[in-house]
Amino acid sequence: MNSRVGQYLDEHPFVALSLLMFVAVSAIPVAFFLVFVVTTAVMACIGVIVMEGVVIAIGGIALLCVLCGLGALSLGVSGVLSVSYVALSTLVNYWCASRDQIRKQDVNGSLPQKKPVLDPSANTGKSE
Repeated sequence: MNSRVGQYLDEHPFVALSLLMFVAVSAIPVAFFLVFVVTTAVMACIGVIVMEGVVIAIGGIALLCVLCGLGALSLGVSGVLSVSYVALSTLVNYWCASRDQIRKQDVNGSLPQKKPVLDPSANTGKSE
């Protein structure tokens, strides 16, 4: 050992032995600490990945529920609007037909022979 520290340790063997024992004994706790740090870092990365997956899965399920609810709501609204359209158009046609018939009666001075048929499929040709 050509350095000043090496020469000092050559001249003082007890200090050299004490330094060697300190390094040897402190290597075990330092190794445990480094293993702990590496394990903690790996577990944190795995935890973040798992947590991210869980959050994405929960978000996906929530989105699916919202979209299913919106689909059911849109089906219900379109059904109500369709029924309303059919009912209102039938009422308007009936109202217009009865107004036209009243006008014809006023012009002709006659009573109606038959009631207006709203649904042509209901008229099967049988008279009772």
